[in-house]
Amino acid sequence: MTEEWGLNKSEGIPLHQQIYDRIKDKIMNGEWPVGTRIPPQRELADRFGVNRSTVVYALGELAADGLIEAMTGRGTVVANNTWNLLSSAPSPDWNRYVKSGFYQPNIQLIQAINQAEAAPGIVRLGTGELSPELLPAGEMLEKLNRSQTAAFSLGYSEPKGSLALRKAVSRYLRSKAINASPASILIVSGGLQALQLISLGLLHRGSTIFVENPSYLNSIHVFQSAGVHMHGLPMDEEGLQTDSISRLKRQHNASLLYTVPSFHNPTGSLMTSARRQELLNICSRERLPVIEDDVYGDLWFDQPAPLPLKARDQQGLVLYLGSMSKTLGPGLRIGWIVGPEPVIDRLADIKMQTDYGSSALSQHAVAQWLSEGLYEEHLARIRGELKLRRDYTLRLLEEDYRELADWNCPQGGFYIWLRLKQPFSIRSLFEQALAEGILLNPGLIYDRNDRQHLRLSYAYAQMEELRDGLRRLSRIIRGLA
Repeated sequence: MTEEWGLNKSEGIPLHQQIYDRIKDKIMNGEWPVGTRIPPQRELADRFGVNRSTVVYALGELAADGLIEAMTGRGTVVANNTWNLLSSAPSPDWNRYVKSGFYQPNIQLIQAINQAEAAPGIVRLGTGELSPELLPAGEMLEKLNRSQTAAFSLGYSEPKGSLALRKAVSRYLRSKAINASPASILIVSGGLQALQLISLGLLHRGSTIFVENPSYLNSIHVFQSAGVHMHGLPMDEEGLQTDSISRLKRQHNASLLYTVPSFHNPTGSLMTSARRQELLNICSRERLPVIEDDVYGDLWFDQPAPLPLKARDQQGLVLYLGSMSKTLGPGLRIGWIVGPEPVIDRLADIKMQTDYGSSALSQHAVAQWLSEGLYEEHLARIRGELKLRRDYTLRLLEEDYRELADWNCPQGGFYIWLRLKQPFSIRSLFEQALAEGILLNPGLIYDRNDRQHLRLSYAYAQMEELRDGLRRLSRIIRGLA
């Protein structure tokens, strides 16, 4: 329960009156315009921390005053407010504006996950980020305080990003056998912005792109909102299957292919070296550009992942995406695109039109960590921690899930792809688990037809949360099976 929804139970004002006042304030100040669907009674009771009957009483008073009304098929919505009654002209219909925007909303399940992640006490078994305890916040702050800041500026950086950072990234990429000059590198505010820039700058409405199925791209609408269609390609234990690419390219006139070859999101799979070369050969022959998303590539456990596609690229076919969000901290909002200079110039121009550059402070911090060897030291520690968490999670699965599910053993990254042996309503599982304080990432987020998978993450929840959450989840699954 946040401060916004918290009630003062000691000030002598009845709780139902406080709820009435809070909701009325939201209506009167325009936060909840006419037509807004207010949260269900049970959700309001949870937010305010009161019995449902208290909420029902407050809503009854609001309805009696004409501020809300129940509408068939829509629930309870804001009906009016004093300003609407007094003004000679009607207030703007913000709900119509909201529905008119070209950027598509998240699917309801993703919206529910995003909201639940902010709730206290939730065990997050699917969250795709490092636990706060694994992030080097203290070390980074100390380093910034002690650093020589003569070269640091709070002004705008040049269109492609800080030259110091691009030089550092260029040196770092050599460890992956990628030769990229600073001029061919664009600093972006995370991997998601990289995809947005590509969708805006390189693709036209009606284009088709190939993606792995399942795919992280199905959980966001960055390409769909740009009018781009996605066509899924099957995967096997070696990664993206390539045998149908040529035929489908001609059939769909595909514009490019998107892949996460190293520690794939959501399956955790690792594309073999042979399959990578095969994929690159086919895309080269078909003149099909590739977006290689390598945000998990540094998070290997026992041995490094095979060389990236970009390291094998001799034709400028691959746009390579990297990010610090999965390794150093999502709040830094720093990533990069590597590609042919004309493409980077085009995307840099669009970035300048949208945000005028990524955070100067974050760019300075990342440049320091890369240049002074701090990043490699941090990676060594994080790999060890993640491997311990993976092994612990696999032991928990062996104890409680052998009769319920199958799963893979990832060689790096964050994710275990859990397949439930008996299909049932994944939505019901999600809702029941959430009611008991467990947040899941169901497979249907990544493939709309998937009713048997869960993306488990061992990166975010603490060890005791993993144990408690997985054991309670197994009981819920048994109850639904």
